[in-house]
Amino acid sequence: MTLRGSITPLVTPFRDDQIDEAALRGLVDFQIAEGSHGVSVGGTTGEPSSLSMAERERVIEVALDAAGGRVPLLAGTGSSNLADTLDLTRFAERAGAAAILAIVPYYVRPTQEGLYGFFRRVAEATSLPVVLYNIPGRTAQNLEPDTMARLRRDCPNVVGVKEANTNLEQVSRDLAACGRDFLVFSGIEALCFPMLALGGAGHVSATANVAPGPVARLYDLVQAGRWDEARDLHYHLLALNEVLFIETNPVPVKTALAMMGRIHPDARLPLAPLSPASEARLARVLASYGLVDGDRAVAQA
Repeated sequence: MTLRGSITPLVTPFRDDQIDEAALRGLVDFQIAEGSHGVSVGGTTGEPSSLSMAERERVIEVALDAAGGRVPLLAGTGSSNLADTLDLTRFAERAGAAAILAIVPYYVRPTQEGLYGFFRRVAEATSLPVVLYNIPGRTAQNLEPDTMARLRRDCPNVVGVKEANTNLEQVSRDLAACGRDFLVFSGIEALCFPMLALGGAGHVSATANVAPGPVARLYDLVQAGRWDEARDLHYHLLALNEVLFIETNPVPVKTALAMMGRIHPDARLPLAPLSPASEARLARVLASYGLVDGDRAVAQA
């Protein structure tokens, strides 16, 4: 399956502190019906650090079963623990994932040499395509373009990177260092359109959880060469992108999906429920996009 376009990083829905498998299946169906080009689990929006290894495996299994081969699954398998990352990567391959997403190890702030060694071990543990995940705002370390280029040279299955990086200059440096066919996905919502303009392969945008159709259409419009329409859609989505990060991701996204009647809003500690002021603002913005009934959403908030 082609790994391009809008690949939605799904939330992990909970009910009574357990994974809500029925809700997860519903989210996958919703994404496919609305035109998303793929789904991803186990990334930042999926709260992987709050899940046990067994739960992370189960989320991959359920999402794959729900997708039924209709779209590719990008399985987040990374952590700061190499052994756990290797185990989950091998599990994702056995389960049938299309590719794996491996985050820069967080908290430990490794050197570039350490990052190279870590990701090389991950790539050597699987025959699946490996997408690196660079999110310096969460990991406190940037994966440099030269390190990516070295990994691509030495590991043929390192095929791309999710750049959740506000430094747009790095995207050009990634493509210059790794080759224009390197798959660079935007992980910053407001940079999805600019990254496509630079030659990006698509986006892994949390906003697609609540508005999968428009987020997928942004990619489709660019591919069709309809740049003015794509630019208009980029600006149309700005307010929604902003409010979904009003507090720590994925709490606003989960709250939005709950307002839409798709999941319970539960997140696991240390994440806390959305504040009343933020919830009210979220309800107003969702209503302005026609995603919820305005009066009812504001009353609930």
